[in-house]
Amino acid sequence: MDLELKDKAAIVTGGTQGIGRATALRLAKEGARVVIAARGRERLDAVAAEIRAAGGAVAAVQADVGKPEDCKRLVAEALKAFGRIDILVNNAGTSSTGEFESVTDELWQADMELKLFAAIRLTRLAIPHMKKQGGGRIVNITTIGAKQPRARSMPTTVTRAAGLALTKALSKEYAPHNILVNTVSIGLIRAGQHERKAEKAGRPVEEIYAEMGKEIPLGRVGRAEEVADVIAFLVSWRASYVTGTSINLDGGASGVL
Repeated sequence: MDLELKDKAAIVTGGTQGIGRATALRLAKEGARVVIAARGRERLDAVAAEIRAAGGAVAAVQADVGKPEDCKRLVAEALKAFGRIDILVNNAGTSSTGEFESVTDELWQADMELKLFAAIRLTRLAIPHMKKQGGGRIVNITTIGAKQPRARSMPTTVTRAAGLALTKALSKEYAPHNILVNTVSIGLIRAGQHERKAEKAGRPVEEIYAEMGKEIPLGRVGRAEEVADVIAFLVSWRASYVTGTSINLDGGASGVL
């Protein structure tokens, strides 16, 4: 199925690892021109080279999207590279959890800056350009924990829950401008943090994934490419009647829709 993404311009934050990298590669494969953003220059260059080797168009911007000035620079660089912004994938973030009484104000603030305020700022900067072009697509990455938080899951679950509210509110406000806003709420997805955990424990990572998979109805941990496929559909012009929606991508783990 042609997703009609050829020559669309996309920004993907957290674009050098896991879901971000997989999404950037998937969008480029569909013909989109992709701007990837992350803090580490080395990984940025490596993923950019990977996309170019596959025949894709890419610009790599070193930025910490938890900082307002970096958000502004990222959007400016995207416009400089491709002249437009059609797609924004707010993916930057880490899993930050702990016992409630141990989570300091500084940790709360850092989590909100990276996950919530980055999405707010980048969306605010991108929307005027989407309006001029007659539409756009925004996808915010959240988690199933935002809908069904567990004990000792803060600040991440609270910040991600705010991301759900942001998605719904934006979808209603900007639907008249044909700017569609959705979220993918992820469960357990293979990631570098699991590989590092396995290395630290001196265990094969597949052994850890097998243990994690026992808690999931489908019996396995998801892959970043599976998330990227859903994101690619949501940002495509084939999903032209989908907005304000949260898709659980969790192998059936969540107890809520």
